[in-house]
Amino acid sequence: MCSFIELIATIISLYYWLIIIQVVLSWLVAFNVVNTQNRVVYTIGDFLYRVTEPALAPIRRFMPNLGGIDVSPVILIFVLFFLQNFIREVSGCSHFY
Repeated sequence: MCSFIELIATIISLYYWLIIIQVVLSWLVAFNVVNTQNRVVYTIGDFLYRVTEPALAPIRRFMPNLGGIDVSPVILIFVLFFLQNFIREVSGCSHFY
């Protein structure tokens, strides 16, 4: 059972990193460091958007407008950390840290 819990924890960690990469890429695009006219950048950005947006969109609906600052990735990362720790504690597999 602990192997299955560790697999879920690893998937949550990978999703955490996908969110971080998506945020950094969106900043790079916003500040014209990278250009979405480049096919590789567009493909990576599109993939990251499609993977992270289903989890970020519900959070954005409930967040007040903060003047162009999107804190939904931070909230989602906190939720993922909580979920990961909660699953490990409930299962008793916390010795895998």
